[in-house]
Amino acid sequence: MSLPSPAVAVPRWDRPNALTFILTVLALAFLVWSFSNVGLSWERMQRGFPALGSILDRMFPPDLERLPQILRSLLITFQMALVGCVLGLILAFPLAILAADGLSPHPVIKQLARGLIAFFRTVPDLVWALLFVIAVGLGPAAGVMAIMVDKIGFAGRFFAEAMEEVDKGPQEALAAIGATRSGLIFSAVVPQALPSFIATSLFSLEKAVRGSVILGLVGAGGIGVELKVAFDLFDYDTAATIIIAVFLLVVLVEQVSNRVRKRLL
Repeated sequence: MSLPSPAVAVPRWDRPNALTFILTVLALAFLVWSFSNVGLSWERMQRGFPALGSILDRMFPPDLERLPQILRSLLITFQMALVGCVLGLILAFPLAILAADGLSPHPVIKQLARGLIAFFRTVPDLVWALLFVIAVGLGPAAGVMAIMVDKIGFAGRFFAEAMEEVDKGPQEALAAIGATRSGLIFSAVVPQALPSFIATSLFSLEKAVRGSVILGLVGAGGIGVELKVAFDLFDYDTAATIIIAVFLLVVLVEQVSNRVRKRLL
């Protein structure tokens, strides 16, 4: 008869050293300070909820009188997101090659490409929209350019990472028989990274559709202009119609994107 095995103590985390403890306390203190510094208070929330309730009450039922104009603006918004996304993805691909380890022709070029991708990614698309509105004027063209630059940064990073993570065996085999750099990329790297490219592209389109609504608030065209005008005129029932239309568009794009992703991947 075998004896029962002795109980094993559950492992606990290591005791932090002095530096880790100090940094943790400072991080928690900064978090508490942030809560107190942003002006968020229970009294302010109590005053805001009735006002929000009044706005929601004035939003319903939605006003459908301007529905044809809203749908036309919504179509422009989707076209703006689609064109900007496609252009951004096309430009992101060569930039990602220059930023990928093992594919970039020179370390300096790789660092420059990575810095450019990081710059495009970290500047918000709303800032890009403001810059392009000043540069090319009001309208969807500014929105297309803002989405394009934003997607170069977003997709460029994930394209580069996908190409860095592929199996190096096919590349080494092709290099051994004298394949060119472009041959290695399009014969060994791209086919393996293609599923990741597709997923990133579809997520980029979803993100572009949501972001294109906000860009209209600064004059970059689309449904955002209609939404801003409705709120400026306190036309809340029309604003409700616009919000519902945008919600349905986003849901439709996400559902189609999910179906395409499952079918292709």
